[in-house]
Amino acid sequence: MTRSARPLGALVARRIVLFTLLAMLVQLGFVVAQYAADTGNLSRLLLERETAALAEGFSIRQSTLSYELPEALRGRYDVEGSGYVARVRTPSGVILFSHCDASCTEHFLPLDINPPNFWLRTLKEGYPLSFAGGRTVDIEGRPTFIEIAIDGDRQGALWEVFADEVTEHMLVPMGLALFVVLGASLYSIRVALRPVRDAAATAELLDPMKPDGALSTQGMPLEIAQLAGAVNRSYERVRNLIAGQKLFTSAIAHEIRTPLAIIRLELERIDHPRAARAIREIDELTRFLEQVVALARLEATGRDGFAEVHLDQLLEEVVGTLAGMVYAGGASIGFEGSTDPVVSGSAPLLRDAVRNLIENALRHGGPGVAIRIVSTSDGHIDVIDDGVGFVAQPVSDALGHYKRSGGLGIGLEIVRRICELHGARFDIRRAGARGTVATIALTLPPETPSD
Repeated sequence: MTRSARPLGALVARRIVLFTLLAMLVQLGFVVAQYAADTGNLSRLLLERETAALAEGFSIRQSTLSYELPEALRGRYDVEGSGYVARVRTPSGVILFSHCDASCTEHFLPLDINPPNFWLRTLKEGYPLSFAGGRTVDIEGRPTFIEIAIDGDRQGALWEVFADEVTEHMLVPMGLALFVVLGASLYSIRVALRPVRDAAATAELLDPMKPDGALSTQGMPLEIAQLAGAVNRSYERVRNLIAGQKLFTSAIAHEIRTPLAIIRLELERIDHPRAARAIREIDELTRFLEQVVALARLEATGRDGFAEVHLDQLLEEVVGTLAGMVYAGGASIGFEGSTDPVVSGSAPLLRDAVRNLIENALRHGGPGVAIRIVSTSDGHIDVIDDGVGFVAQPVSDALGHYKRSGGLGIGLEIVRRICELHGARFDIRRAGARGTVATIALTLPPETPSD
């Protein structure tokens, strides 16, 4: 996964929020334009808001209605020359609060007139707003009349009206819509991508060597199902390519083996040092071909045929089989057993792995190399020699990660793949100043609890 990759849900959520904010800005422009064109409606809204705020000052004490200007409005309706005046009275004309001189009283209704529920009169057209008006409020069953007059709206009370309208008619409904749309979108994406996540987990385990390895497209969105189908077809092409390569490799190895055997027989009839050297080269080439065939055979092997393998018994057989070849080459070999641990695996493949390590040590360890095969009680196999050591190769090496000096490394690649098939760890390292330790770390099966 690249660093720039982000979850689809996060990308969609981001875009939904972005376009919602953009839509809100556009709608805000329309709302402001619509309200700004109707000063009468704005005056009505401002009158309703201010009278509702003034109505917070009513109280009833011992059945007597009283009024005190709310503290938040004292800087507006209790200051001379502010441009905001108010009068609070009962229908019978009793004044409970008034901040108005003779010059502004003319804007209000006479005290002897029974006030209507609502009235509004424009004092000056356009902006800033200038109007007078009033409305009746009910205080615990007692009608009371609040009148105000605003000349120029110097404190910008109109913006508070805008804020209320935007919040009530745009932010709240659009916020709820955003919450619902965003939640529904994220839930839908999560449900739609569930098969994709399952397919990703399956893809991590896909093995091109297995014919049944494929991604399931059931429940996927069409576009992603098409991608999964393309991946399946690509895996099928890879499987066909590997199968053809294995067939070609095996065929080449078998075809070359017979001519090499004939050439070797002919060279054995020649009593000459150069002929003996050529025979050794042919033996090396024959061994290489055997390893190529073993590698091709290994690719087709699965865990279906695994059985119990007694390590000490297996290692003792391998050492006994190769002892003659080792001593003939001027080297020595020994076996150190442990508790004969039992592992699950393929005995022929494990023999091939240990044989390759022994031959590798014999071939590249130098003259007179001493080889020890050690079994441990936890299922590890150590092939130890006191030879010249090994050269670690970079991961990009075509034939494996390790190579002894002078070799192609295919034997160690066979060992690595056998370990991979058995779920074992393969490690090769220097043993001090001289020598090499190659370890196959197998896993013991869990113990079955006794009854």
